Amino acid sequence: MKIITMQVGAIMTNCYIFCDEDAKVCAIVDPGADADRVFHAVEETGCAPVCIFLTHGHYDHTGAVAELLERYPGIPAYLNRRDVHGDDADRRTRELFLSLPATVDYGEGTMVQVGGLTVSVMSTPGHSPGSVTLLCGDAMFAGDTLFAGSCGRTDLPGGNVGDMLSSLSRLGQLAGEYTVLPGHMGPSLLSREREYNPFMLQALGR
Repeated sequence: MKIITMQVGAIMTNCYIFCDEDAKVCAIVDPGADADRVFHAVEETGCAPVCIFLTHGHYDHTGAVAELLERYPGIPAYLNRRDVHGDDADRRTRELFLSLPATVDYGEGTMVQVGGLTVSVMSTPGHSPGSVTLLCGDAMFAGDTLFAGSCGRTDLPGGNVGDMLSSLSRLGQLAGEYTVLPGHMGPSLLSREREYNPFMLQALGR
């Protein structure tokens, strides 16, 4: 699996493109802005996009979705319905996704194939009600749930401290090692977060 990281938009959201180079297909994670840059980065991979994954519905992670779906008609955009239909759903998110015919709900236990790659979905609310974490091989696309040494905000509409701690606990208890690819800032390793991240340590009761 090849993974490309780009920072997009005013607050430097991490957008990821991951590829099954054997099957010549790829997926886009959190295209928050700069649709032209994302489009050209996809084209440079030589792989055809088969879907867009959204770790949650905030505008800085979803802003380029509509334009990319126009350029790649027929591919689905996956987003947990709680970030569209929930009482605390962002108005811009609701308006955007109710207008898109290709939005697909996903959540805990969903499995999606990207060529020969299997993406498994964990429901990890806390930053938003519909936040999810994507696991693919040893890569963890954590959105705004887990950051290097920190975690996502819980003071926005729909955020919840208790939910965030439960989600961090679940991530911390996963077996094995993962490369943590967060929604902002640099990557980390799950083993490092288990040992040093104060929010995860609190969640794990250490």
